Amino acid sequence: MRKTFALTQEGRHRDRVLEAVKHEIRKYLKRERRRDLPEGVDYLDFDCRLGATKEAAEVVHLSALIGQLDALAKEGGAQAYVEILAKPGVRRPRADAVRDHPAQSSDAPDDPAPDAEKSEN
Repeated sequence: MRKTFALTQEGRHRDRVLEAVKHEIRKYLKRERRRDLPEGVDYLDFDCRLGATKEAAEVVHLSALIGQLDALAKEGGAQAYVEILAKPGVRRPRADAVRDHPAQSSDAPDDPAPDAEKSEN
């Protein structure tokens, strides 16, 4: 989605126009997340840019997009350029997750001997 939204419309309150823009952005994200994922892809990631114009748009994280849009509207901007591009994402296993589960290695016993604790008493 690459779109320039007008933040002011004659006959409509500025806050309602802003809410309509946010609704359209959320609706687009929801629609994109519903799509079937390509082979070998775990999730969709989004590259986002936001600014008053296309040339002034800066990279913004998806979670901060709506907040930055609010800030742009509070500054009194007449329009907002929003760019959201979906890209494939693949989850990688965390390195510390492998270290936390030593029972998965072949050297560890399947279950500890319960009799060993009783014999010490």
